[in-house]
Amino acid sequence: MTKAQIVNDIAKKTGMEKVEISATVEAFMKAVKESMIEGENVYLRGFGTFIVKKRAEKTGRNISKNTSVIIPAHYFPTYKPAKEFAENVKAAVKVSKKGAK
Repeated sequence: MTKAQIVNDIAKKTGMEKVEISATVEAFMKAVKESMIEGENVYLRGFGTFIVKKRAEKTGRNISKNTSVIIPAHYFPTYKPAKEFAENVKAAVKVSKKGAK
């Protein structure tokens, strides 16, 4: 689902203007991004948590040059769904024999 599809879906359900909903969705995403850039986690009860995690320094390989490369420690954003939300998805979405939805 794309951002435009989310806006359309909310517009149908609420009867609000798409322009207002689009601005609200943009403001929400901006608030989440800014909080995470500042190192804060974002908790949305019943939906999940946007978490800033630290990845430790490690040694990688540049296989084309056959050399070792130090990858510095860094932070990255992750998402952890709420338990009930994850269980609902697990129960509703079935895996086919080929591994796709």
